[in-house]
Amino acid sequence: MILPQLNLPNQEWMKSIHLPVDYCDNYEACGPYESCNTATSPYCACLKGFEHERLDDLSRPDNDTASGCRRSIALDCGPGEGFQKLLNMKLPDTKNAVFSSNMSLLDCEVACKNNCSCTAFANSNISIGAVGCLLWFGGLIDVRVYPQYGQDLYVRLAASELSDLHYSSFPRKKQVVMVVTLSISAVLILLAIFYTRRQWKKRSDAERQGTPEKVLDKDYKGSSSQMGSSEVPLFSLAKISRATNDFSVDNKLGEGGFGPVYKGVLEEGQEIAVKRLSKSSGQGLVEFENEVICIAKLQHRNLVKLLGYCIQGHEKMLIYEYMPNKSLDNFLFDESRKLLIDWRQRYHIILGIARGLLYLHQDSRLKVVHRDIKAGNILLDHHMRPKISDFGLARMFKEDESEANTKKVVGTLGYISPEYAVNGLYSIKSDIFSFGVLVLEIVSGKKNRGFVHEDHDDNLLGHAWRLYKEGKSLDLIDECLHMSYSACEALRLVHVGLLCVQHRVEDRPNTLTVVRMLSGQGSLPSPKKPAFFIQESEIHSTSILPLLSPSVSGVTLSQVHGR
Repeated sequence: MILPQLNLPNQEWMKSIHLPVDYCDNYEACGPYESCNTATSPYCACLKGFEHERLDDLSRPDNDTASGCRRSIALDCGPGEGFQKLLNMKLPDTKNAVFSSNMSLLDCEVACKNNCSCTAFANSNISIGAVGCLLWFGGLIDVRVYPQYGQDLYVRLAASELSDLHYSSFPRKKQVVMVVTLSISAVLILLAIFYTRRQWKKRSDAERQGTPEKVLDKDYKGSSSQMGSSEVPLFSLAKISRATNDFSVDNKLGEGGFGPVYKGVLEEGQEIAVKRLSKSSGQGLVEFENEVICIAKLQHRNLVKLLGYCIQGHEKMLIYEYMPNKSLDNFLFDESRKLLIDWRQRYHIILGIARGLLYLHQDSRLKVVHRDIKAGNILLDHHMRPKISDFGLARMFKEDESEANTKKVVGTLGYISPEYAVNGLYSIKSDIFSFGVLVLEIVSGKKNRGFVHEDHDDNLLGHAWRLYKEGKSLDLIDECLHMSYSACEALRLVHVGLLCVQHRVEDRPNTLTVVRMLSGQGSLPSPKKPAFFIQESEIHSTSILPLLSPSVSGVTLSQVHGR
């Protein structure tokens, strides 16, 4: 690409600069966890602590796009993990990053260290002593060496790889103590595994002897035993296999990160949906148990109903009521199917989700934070009524609890609130943020993650905010609806969505207020700027390095660890 420069005296175009300057200027010239360096051959090399995905990567041509690298030693979120300092680097693409304008480099390190999903951090401001923090979650791509213009990048590595590296958060004496601590922890884990296997064997033996029906008991509940017993029927593997025609491909409804979902029909004629957890699923025994115990205690017309569960050998399955219209995202983000949900249905879907959240947050006997509200977890019944599903990540609060903290941030990219993404803090206001994103997606028919506009680089939240400030909120409404919507309702929904995605937790409304506002009760306060939205002028004022990547111009930095 050639960038021309206008010469004012003679009004002639003159060539100013030619881009790209070299091979490494090409976007994603190398693969994940590789850095590009024109002073070496081949250009692409793994970052320290990483190795090539395939051995034949070493023999590929210099100009061949790399398949990327993987960690030499996997992370375990142990206390001995630290960071390797890479000098003179072009920072990775920020689509998997979160930005904070008021954090020092030390604060940035602490935030990344305390979040097991954080893979790297850097000072976003190239000036000496300046504040500003970038945290990366997931793969690092589009990295290169910039000998004269680069910045320092701190990459997370396992404890065993830190001894000879430039930078580590933990002194050597502490590392010795940590090794001893980890050894003791390993012994305790082995004992726990041995005990768990014995309990599973007892249960499997009882199932093989033909015990007709069981419920989760105190031997199985483990960490959730304090919540009491959940009277959920246990289905035999044979019964579920017959209902799904031996898990036939023809009965498969779809597949997510947890594994496939099958339609089944029980012998008595009831239709069911079977969520079969795969062995490689990110949802383990704890999440499985959590979903069974949590949802068994919850009964509401806008929550999916759990009919039972199945555990036998390595198989773990959840049995739900069957939802013939599947999930909301199958309609909302499909150009041909979105026509099937008109404005009236979209409005009632939003209101139904809000009422389901109100039940979880306030009206049920438990106080539950879902932590994964998104279009894919909203199921639709015969009458297109919404039902919140997938409680594997949900957490139950005591009456006097308002928030909790975790080092393992889980959820779905594009829906996670800023306080949860950066500090691991979650509360009912985290669900409110996710709900706000979902409201804006429903009225616009567009995904927040990956949203593209020809006139600017904002994400969906930034685009909605821009239109609101210009008095053009109706331009956000899905074009396929044409003029069949209520302008008054549309403006109110956009306004409520923006109130829910405000950056500060205390600025977001509570769930009861959200339901009342959606129902047309009361006036609406003016929303403040949404989270994960940085206007172009603010980027320049904080001196974010322009070399971050082409995708950073104008920018929203909003990606974290997904399920």
